[in-house]
Parts: sequence; structure tokens; C-alpha cells
Amino acid sequence: MVETAAESAQHERPPAPVSKGTFRAVRPDIVGPEEPQPPFPIILTGAVQKGFGRGGKDLGCPTANLPDESLPVMSSVTQTGVYYGYARVAADKVGDPSHTLSAEDAVVHPMVMSLGWNPFYKNERLTAEIHIMHEFESDFYGHEMKAIVLGYIRPELDYVSRDALVEDIETDKRVALNSLARLGYEKYRDHELFQT
Repeated sequence: MVETAAESAQHERPPAPVSKGTFRAVRPDIVGPEEPQPPFPIILTGAVQKGFGRGGKDLGCPTANLPDESLPVMSSVTQTGVYYGYARVAADKVGDPSHTLSAEDAVVHPMVMSLGWNPFYKNERLTAEIHIMHEFESDFYGHEMKAIVLGYIRPELDYVSRDALVEDIETDKRVALNSLARLGYEKYRDHELFQT
């Protein structure tokens, strides 16, 4: 049985396998069954936190970090790795209604998510980082984010180079979009979570 992310957090940061070019060469374009199966869907919510700032600056993939207290709902039932689903950022910032996102920024968008230790960067704590596949007009730190995780893409890996990591991230995005394009997943864009 595969260890959950929460179980792995109980001891030293676990080593991740190193990604090899052969892994990237055989990755499927679509993952998962025709509709989400347990433990999915998994609902995550929380105010967007400042992270390490590496996603956008170093990797060309800005991420929204969830607060630590929102992680157990997922980390207790899944392993570390990369996942896909949908996310929506609230238009108004928590406690500061003067910072409002545009109408286009505040709708439901596809997302890809990393749950793990980011072994390439040697993180010392488990994190959940969501990349919403949309070009936002401004940052949204402090805004409430709601996400529905619908499926698993791949295990967490370590990398021999930043370029290899970026290549896998770009593949993750394509796989997420292809996987979400199926009817069993598209319907979650209109989930009641996003209506409130």
C-alpha cells in the first residue's frame, strides 16, 4: 500500500525518485477513469498564502499556496504527487474589499496541483501549491481560494536540472487540460462549491 502524504510527514522527508527522460517520453496525454473515483473529488479551501516565490520567477508557473491547516483533508487520503481539477479565487480579498479581482480572474479555471516536499528545492515541510491555468491581472494573496481536486497525474519526483522540472510541469498542464475535457470532469466546473 502506498504511504499517504500525511503518513510521510510523520518522519524524515522521504526521498523521491529522480525523473529520467524515459519517464517523460512515455507519459500519457490523459490520466484517470472517465469520471472521478474515490477519494476524489476532494474539496480544498483557504486564503492564498505567500510561498517561496519560485513558481512564477524560477519555473514560469506561478502557484497559489494553501494554508497548512487546509492540507489534512487531502494529505490524509492521497500520496504526494501532482493532481488536477478546478479552482476559483474570490473576487474580494479577505478583510480588504478594496482589492478586487476582475470578473474574468474570479471565475472557475482548470488547475494543476503539487502536494509534496518539492524535492528539487529540498523543502522541509509538506506543501500544497496550485497553479491555476489562467493569466491573472494581479496577485491574489489573501483572497479565498476554493478548489476541487479530481484526479492524480503522477508521483512526486526529483530532477537533475531545472529544465527537466519545467518540461514535466508543462506536460502536467497539458495532461490536466486533456483529462478535464471529459464530460465526467467538465461538470465539476459548475459544482455548488463555486456558486457560493
